[in-house]
Amino acid sequence: MTTALETRNEVLDALYAEMARQMRDSRDSITENAELARTIAASIKKNRSLVLLGMGGSHAVGRALEPCYRAIGIDAVAVTLSEQLDAPLPLEHRSVIVTSQSGESAEVLRWFDEGHAHEDTFGLTMEPASSLAKLARCLIGEGGSEIPFAATRSLTVTLALHAAVLRELGSDISAALEMMGAVSPVDVAPAIAKLAKVRTIVTSGRTQQGVAEAIALGLTELSRLPCFSLEGGQLRHGPVEMLASDVGVVMFRDADASAGYVTSLAEFILTTSDSPLVIFDASGLDPVPGAETIVCPTSSGLAACFALLPSAQRFMVDFAATRVPDVGTPIRCSKVTKVE
Repeated sequence: MTTALETRNEVLDALYAEMARQMRDSRDSITENAELARTIAASIKKNRSLVLLGMGGSHAVGRALEPCYRAIGIDAVAVTLSEQLDAPLPLEHRSVIVTSQSGESAEVLRWFDEGHAHEDTFGLTMEPASSLAKLARCLIGEGGSEIPFAATRSLTVTLALHAAVLRELGSDISAALEMMGAVSPVDVAPAIAKLAKVRTIVTSGRTQQGVAEAIALGLTELSRLPCFSLEGGQLRHGPVEMLASDVGVVMFRDADASAGYVTSLAEFILTTSDSPLVIFDASGLDPVPGAETIVCPTSSGLAACFALLPSAQRFMVDFAATRVPDVGTPIRCSKVTKVE
């Protein structure tokens, strides 16, 4: 099996560099955006409803944040901008946050051009000079846009910008801040070895489903294998028929009430199939026998996102490096999708 070290190139090094600075940039992003975060929180408090619009990794982050906002009584839903354009969710009396790392995505620009934004619309971007930053009041991630393909640092910084808003809404983000200052990737080589012979990967979580979706997206983009994500309940309801020795499963478990359901599904997969299973685990529970467990700091909710992502991202990148020699170099698309 080819290792990431044997395929080192400038693009791969750039991915590692982005991940190395993401926690620092995340902490700085919270500090630098406190004032606008307070304004956005006031809008959300008024409406008690929030729509998170984005594409690709930006949508996956929205999915990761839905449980965090709902936990404090906010009716939050993440919708892709393409779906919002084609079959719009009514936005009256809802706060809206439009997320685009570059601020130049085609769907973002069309949505604003068609006049869908209202007074409670805000933006979130990594680029202060972008079109999005000119069209809406924007939270701006520290450090500028990440350069390599696919999303790593931008995912984590986006989560941090929402942490700033959640703090203004009354959430205790101290555990998340602790993770930003203490978490570093663990050894993911055993997970890569476990999945050495698979031809596809399905990722799955419960409350950490958004993280699962972000990693599936990155795996697909970087390894060029068909990888996708199914929420734990949805995976159990029928799609388990696909399980086989060449279909890998990567699960995400954190320290909340959903952990038992993740465990139950993991045990079911192991007893009914020969699919190799990896669990990124922030639950603090005993490992599931037969699964390759990557132990992350015990945490739940938003803090678990920050606990799981560093190791999951390193796995995503290094797994891909065992499959393609030019990992991180897109051959059919670009970092910023400017055409629908």
